[in-house]
Amino acid sequence: MNINFWLPLMVLATSLVSAIVIFIIPDERNILRGAFNLLAAIVKIAIVAGMIVGVYYQQEFETRFTLIGDIDFVLRADALSLLFAGLSSLLWLFTTIYAMGYLRGTPNRSRFFGFFSLCVASTMGIAMAGNLFTFLIFFEMLTLSTYPLVVHKGSKEALNSGRTYLIYTMAGGAVLLLGIAWLHSVVGAFDFAETGVLRDVDASFYPTLQIIFILLIAGLGVKAALVPLHGWLPKAMVAPAPVSALLHAVAVVKAGAFGIVRVIYNVYGVEFAASLQLLLPLAILASITIIYGSVQAIRQLDLKKRLAFSTVSQVSYIILGLALFGPIATVGGLVHLLHQGIMKVTLFFCAGLYAETIGVKKIADLSGAGQRMPLTSAAFTIGAFGMIGIPPTAGFVSKWYLGWGAMEAGAPWVLAVLLTSSALNAIYFLPIVHKLWFGKAPQQWPAEHIPFKRFETNPWLLWPAIITAAFSIGAGLLAAAGWSPLSWAELIAVREYLP
Repeated sequence: MNINFWLPLMVLATSLVSAIVIFIIPDERNILRGAFNLLAAIVKIAIVAGMIVGVYYQQEFETRFTLIGDIDFVLRADALSLLFAGLSSLLWLFTTIYAMGYLRGTPNRSRFFGFFSLCVASTMGIAMAGNLFTFLIFFEMLTLSTYPLVVHKGSKEALNSGRTYLIYTMAGGAVLLLGIAWLHSVVGAFDFAETGVLRDVDASFYPTLQIIFILLIAGLGVKAALVPLHGWLPKAMVAPAPVSALLHAVAVVKAGAFGIVRVIYNVYGVEFAASLQLLLPLAILASITIIYGSVQAIRQLDLKKRLAFSTVSQVSYIILGLALFGPIATVGGLVHLLHQGIMKVTLFFCAGLYAETIGVKKIADLSGAGQRMPLTSAAFTIGAFGMIGIPPTAGFVSKWYLGWGAMEAGAPWVLAVLLTSSALNAIYFLPIVHKLWFGKAPQQWPAEHIPFKRFETNPWLLWPAIITAAFSIGAGLLAAAGWSPLSWAELIAVREYLP
């Protein structure tokens, strides 16, 4: 066993050990808990960065144990897994810093950060899972570790939202288990492969494989918030802002979308899935979700709920790109997995800043907030422009490749979906931006209770938002660089399609 065997386990251990230690740290030991949180996050980033370099040069990182019979527990770092793991580890650092400031002086912080670390461990396990059974273990672990975060406030509304979250996600997990067990009975145990593993299955099983595909997508589609399985997501906005950022940008919805990527490309194989007529219905469902989420976002008066329905729409861009059966669209979908995370975490950071600093949660009350909180409002504006797809933001790069990929795949109707969605994005984001910068500010903000001499708000909350906003600009301006998210998505697509 060399170091390449242990590194995937070490990525998990940084979060698991952190969780165990944090659970036993008393609430009043803020400095100790914060230092341990940040150390674990930095170590995780360093390990993931090392594996990214190794995978680029064709090194293999795999941990394997036999669970039962022919079923193995497999962790493997490939190009796709490190796209997701890199996003999660980076945003975990900034969300941790944000949460430390957001929860300052509140009770049950050790409980919160303990489950927070378990959530990230689950996400890392999902990213590096080498087969469906390993994926399922961490997929269910993610459900259980995020529930205490959703209900952290302990209010009646939070408990009701948590109950809804459990009903949806546990039902989705049961459907996913059924699909995985049925697939195992048909083809036996297998690992994920770059070009899929089912192409050599006897043709008599094709109808069965079509049904299994529907079960797998349905189980994963709950967390990915595909319509009509999205109902839990807007209700979960009762959670604290760091949890909302985690659910939308780092962990839960991304885990569902990432699982769909694995099923299409590493279980069925994109060519085989296309031959079974499975991709077009999925593309249509993703398109419906994109438009529906945007229309519902327009109707929301609460800022976090508008952002929640925006997530319903935006995550399905990932699925749409993957379902179009072409390398360019695949690049667009994969890079949007990362770009959407950066932009959406920025928006939720800003929503939390407005609520904590000036007590504003409703969109109508944001008039003139740019005068009181210019840096926060600048970060929000960048995130909003990215979601619309205005250059030179990261969102523009994603949508450009999705549109280009649609034409390459012979699906010009997708351009109409993208243009309509972008127009709807503008309808629900631009009025907020206008209110921030051109609206009339009240004489006194309703909850202006935190004095800061050098910053407009708590710097522990402000700087993560500014940095992630800068990332969304950098990912657009430097998209052509060899180390950009776009370049990594292209590497994945090349390794998928060239064989």
